[in-house]
Amino acid sequence: MSNTENVSGQQELDAAELLSTHVIRAVGVRKTYQLGGEAVHALKGVNLSVERGEYVSIMGPSGSGKSTLFNMIGGLDKPDAGQVFIDEVDIAALDTFELAWLRCHKIGYIFQTFNLIPVASALENVMMPMLFGGMPEADAQDKAASLLEKVGLGHRVFHKPNQLSGGQQQRVAVARALANDPAIILADEPTGNLDLHTGEEIIRMLEALKDDFQVTIITATHDHKMLAASDRVVYLTDGEITDIKSRDELHIQVGTIAGAEQ
Repeated sequence: MSNTENVSGQQELDAAELLSTHVIRAVGVRKTYQLGGEAVHALKGVNLSVERGEYVSIMGPSGSGKSTLFNMIGGLDKPDAGQVFIDEVDIAALDTFELAWLRCHKIGYIFQTFNLIPVASALENVMMPMLFGGMPEADAQDKAASLLEKVGLGHRVFHKPNQLSGGQQQRVAVARALANDPAIILADEPTGNLDLHTGEEIIRMLEALKDDFQVTIITATHDHKMLAASDRVVYLTDGEITDIKSRDELHIQVGTIAGAEQ
């Protein structure tokens, strides 16, 4: 692909952002895997729209399809049928370069296992997406330091992952997810490897950063503490959405992370 075509593709993705209040739309998404010669229908025609600036949690038991849906939204896998739109662009129709550009600039990822580079410092881990995106090293360093300060790790910028607690490593991962000013942050079980108190801290931080950075957050989670931070909760069972509830319908107040009403 020529540079002109590359720029054109990026401009189309940016322009589409202005056309809809939905940052994400999944339409009739189906996915089937073969497991030991048996067909496993992970998603069975899922329809879901997510507004800009929403905090949405996808919940369901193991095998419900939530991780598969999460991967479809993040462009990490493609549906067998149906479409997933990011800013009204069908991501399955993107070529390799365009999809890589979208992942780098539109989506930030947070994983249960942190996925930090062990030999790199916190600063270097946060810089990495910016360097991949073409930002000059000096600018990436300044921005990474600012983001680490934002997540409470300004004093740990030169520490490597094995010198940080689990909660601190997840804070580095949050800062890294924000590196390229994404429209969407996808958090896959972000509290799964953390203790109760640390998990609550990460949830509160994500909720605050959603407003500070005007970013849409989607989590795939088993953690019911996440309900208090979520604008909507999507319940998935056997590959189908069985219910969607707003925070008001859940009768949870904003400050009650543990899930009990005050």
